[in-house]
Amino acid sequence: MEPFRIHILGCGSALPTIKHFSSMQVVECRGKLFMVDCGEGAQVQLRRSSLPFDRIGHIFISHIHGDHCFGLIGLISTFGLLGRTATLHVHAPAELEHMLKAQLQLFFNYDIGFAVEFHAVDTTKQEVAYEDRSLTVETIPLDHRIPCAGYLFREKPTLPHIRRDMIDMYGIPTAQINNIKAGQGYTLPDGTLIPHEQLVTPPDATRSYAYCSDTRYMPQLHHIVQGVNTLYHESTYANDKKDGAEKYYHSTAEQAATVARDAQVGKLLLGHYSARYHDESILLNEARNVFPSTFLTNEMDIIDV
Repeated sequence: MEPFRIHILGCGSALPTIKHFSSMQVVECRGKLFMVDCGEGAQVQLRRSSLPFDRIGHIFISHIHGDHCFGLIGLISTFGLLGRTATLHVHAPAELEHMLKAQLQLFFNYDIGFAVEFHAVDTTKQEVAYEDRSLTVETIPLDHRIPCAGYLFREKPTLPHIRRDMIDMYGIPTAQINNIKAGQGYTLPDGTLIPHEQLVTPPDATRSYAYCSDTRYMPQLHHIVQGVNTLYHESTYANDKKDGAEKYYHSTAEQAATVARDAQVGKLLLGHYSARYHDESILLNEARNVFPSTFLTNEMDIIDV
């Protein structure tokens, strides 16, 4: 099974500390790299992670608060200096487009050696923002002070696995393997039909990852992320600042855990910590009281979905 994992590059909030960088992650799925949010210091963190710059083809921005997008223009500049030629696709709320174009015009006169294609994200509804043969990326409407969307990465089903022992036993030509994977059986020279089910084992289970950036607690959110393998949900505050979470459109760790519990996810990742918490264990403990399979994120963590 090919890797499906999350590279945590930053998990701080709007006031990052020496301990944490601003929000940024890289999702690795079936050989492809997708960046999710691009806070200040993105290129520094990418270099530390040893992830290949040229394999990042799509960047998904949740919203245009600085701690989620201030690293974008610097990263684009570095791509150009490294000789990139492939188109870079930026998916973000529509409000970012004119700012990004202005920066490209101001700093590079659009001459950076590659195209930057902008894709406006509708933050008010769930829809497919990206799709290829192996996965889809859907938007997750969130409730923040400005238009904001999370992203749901979901693998597409694969074909079943061929049973090599059965292929060898019946002397089935390799030219028939694709037909068998597609659902056909095989007829022997004497007319005996070998059912498809005897020739294969079930495909690998599909995996999914939901990234829920800045948002107030949304009681209905669990319907969208129902059953995902891994959920990242912001946890800016502990319960001592529950009123502040409501006022500033953020969530507590306990509220993040409530979403995870109600959605019956595999595991919950916490992040976007307020700088007031020097020890995030208070967030972890409050979340685990609701949803035991909860984990803190830290820079340079690599987490299997």
